[in-house]
Amino acid sequence: MPKESNNVCEESLFERLFMKLAPELRSFLYYKFRDLERAEDIIQEAFVILWNNCLKVLPSMAKSYLYKVSQNQFLKLLDKDKVRQKHLELQTDFTNIEDPDFELRHQELSQQLSKAIDQLPDGQREVFLLNRVDGQTYKEIAEQLEISVKAVEKRMSQALIKLRVICKNI
Repeated sequence: MPKESNNVCEESLFERLFMKLAPELRSFLYYKFRDLERAEDIIQEAFVILWNNCLKVLPSMAKSYLYKVSQNQFLKLLDKDKVRQKHLELQTDFTNIEDPDFELRHQELSQQLSKAIDQLPDGQREVFLLNRVDGQTYKEIAEQLEISVKAVEKRMSQALIKLRVICKNI
């Protein structure tokens, strides 16, 4: 009788997990997004993350791990969509200004700021966007990310320091 593996790094076990769980995840994510292509992207990303952390994940925990990773990836995409929407709203607010130099400078600054935010590590970027773009409190962010308020404060502080350094010459 074969011994059950204590992680999901064995290729045949990983492949069986993919064949079994990918359709379930697809249904779960399609229900949330109503976009099959985005659901597929998240599934691929979730399984890549599982593979990269395969030594840490027991086969019995793989399903819940994949659902948690998928949920987090879903939330990240929603956050990115919200940021894009906010930028579009800001850009349309300034389209009524007749000074073309002002509009050009505003677009350049928006692009530079977006690039600066993209350079932040995932945790810092997520906290920054949730607070500054979505207007969530540190407590709300801590609950959503399942971390302490102190961790949120530290990530925000580090994000602001990095953004000041990156944006110093802007």
